[in-house]
Amino acid sequence: MNYHLLTFRAITIALLMFISSFAQAQDDNVYEINSILKFNIDSSINPATLNYLKHNMAKHKNVDAYVIQMNTPGGLVSTTKEIMIKLSSSEKPTVIWIGPSGASATSAGAIIASSSHLLYMAEGTNIGAATPISTSGDLKKNSDLRSKAINDIAALVRSQAKLHGKNAIPFEKMIQEAKSYSADESLELKIIDGLAANQKELFKKINGKKVKLQGREFSLKMNTSPRIVEAVMDLGQRLLNILSSPNLAYILFLAGAALIYMEFQAPGGFLAGSIGAVCLVLAGIGFQVLPLNLGALALICLGFILFILEIYITSFGILSIAATTCLVAGSMFLFRTDDSYMSVSFSVIMSVLAAILTFMAIVFYFFMKARKSIGVHKFNEDNLRFGEIVEVNDNGQYMIKSHGEFWKSTGPQNLVIGDKVEVLCKNRDLTLQISKRKDT
Repeated sequence: MNYHLLTFRAITIALLMFISSFAQAQDDNVYEINSILKFNIDSSINPATLNYLKHNMAKHKNVDAYVIQMNTPGGLVSTTKEIMIKLSSSEKPTVIWIGPSGASATSAGAIIASSSHLLYMAEGTNIGAATPISTSGDLKKNSDLRSKAINDIAALVRSQAKLHGKNAIPFEKMIQEAKSYSADESLELKIIDGLAANQKELFKKINGKKVKLQGREFSLKMNTSPRIVEAVMDLGQRLLNILSSPNLAYILFLAGAALIYMEFQAPGGFLAGSIGAVCLVLAGIGFQVLPLNLGALALICLGFILFILEIYITSFGILSIAATTCLVAGSMFLFRTDDSYMSVSFSVIMSVLAAILTFMAIVFYFFMKARKSIGVHKFNEDNLRFGEIVEVNDNGQYMIKSHGEFWKSTGPQNLVIGDKVEVLCKNRDLTLQISKRKDT
């Protein structure tokens, strides 16, 4: 009797210990989320974006998870890879939400999304179109350099997608075939973990999801009312983020160059020159961040030089055509390098080109008007000038001295050295039309 009782007790204790250890193991695999650091990426992927992520992650070390609200047109490959490393190696779960409705994660944004632990989209959003921009215009599909760039990124995205339980095939097609997927298509193809219309719905769907952190699998347990910490860009990050826009940097550069030209043409006011210098400095900051193509920049500068020469040289429009060609070609390839998912918008190029052509046409009009006015404008009483004959040439050609200056002049043939004359007007060849003063 005692033997059976002891055996029963031993089995009961062993069973309770097993259940306790199993429950403890279960608790060890539960990751509780009570606080969240929320990022908002709503522009291109650039060094300012990377700095924004790193700075806030270091500043808020006590949070339990990261949520990134994303809406981006693309960015730099080098920065994209650094962000992927940062997110994928994080000890805390990273959730990317492409939203709200109308947002997109294209190019670099789609690549970064592959490295998130969990990925959600709002209805009416899209992801994809991640084929790298080529300096050759993506025309040669069998180009070795292009194939290397595409295969390198495709392999990276494939490995990241598989690591985080996503379907790698659609991610590869985003890069190799520039495919883009809607939210519903992404859910069907298992690109994303689910749909979420807003932040509240997102937090509900995160609860219970499994993620791998540092090689271990955890089940997420979301607090019903987690503490949300908003990641904020400081002033320097915001300024750098704004100047990292290829469209803005391009416009600032051309506007600065035009204003500097105006200052040289009409010196003295310093307003145009000062504003132009500020524009060029701001554009230079953007150029330091963006993947600048120096050959394209040289083409734009050459275009400006040819436009200026057109004013002073009669080329019957040839210089203008050459300048326009240089400007368009340079603008299209200004930021197209192997490290880029961005370029200047074609509509911006056309708008700026139209503005420059209008500006140069106005300058040319006033320049020609000024030239034609020579010899027509009569001197009035306020600017009446007098002179003295100092040299007599043939056919009524004279050299006069007026206010310390020597001028070639034409007038009546009966004038002699020493005669006092008055200036009637300027001729088109910059000589003076004179006559003998009536009061002498």
